Amino acid sequence: MLITERLVLRGHEPADLDDVAAMWGDTAVTRYIGFTRSRQDAWFTMARYRGFWSLLGYGYWIVRERRTERFVGEVGFGDFKRGLDPDLSGMPEAGWVFAQSAWGQGFASEATCAIHDWLDRQGQAASSVCVIDPENTASVRIAEKIGYRRCRTTMMAGVAVDIFSRLKS
Repeated sequence: MLITERLVLRGHEPADLDDVAAMWGDTAVTRYIGFTRSRQDAWFTMARYRGFWSLLGYGYWIVRERRTERFVGEVGFGDFKRGLDPDLSGMPEAGWVFAQSAWGQGFASEATCAIHDWLDRQGQAASSVCVIDPENTASVRIAEKIGYRRCRTTMMAGVAVDIFSRLKS
């Protein structure tokens, strides 16, 4: 569990499914991701995120507002074995997605800073990466705030995406 000034980040629990499914079913939220997720797909994603912790020593957190326990989103690291060029396998790949109700409040920056501070303290990875649709200017701003630099454009599922890299602070 990670605690910031306004947020609590913790592992996924079965009770989170309704919030996670609603967020992933929102086309505005997934606009730059390219697909929504059904309730079942959201459940499978939660299970995958839990599995990352066992397999990799890192994974994804649920993000909730400390004061109200309101669901805010998900952040974390994975190894998605995407088969991209360059191959990102073996490196923590950061990701973040936030419910519309949380947009514009600085929660994404706060949560992503917290997880990268955590990753740096773990000492197991000298660098991390993230993949962002170049039109997703909000995510690009967040990535740059926490030290990511665009290093390359590649194709993923027929769409051009930017690969960002960040060295451990």
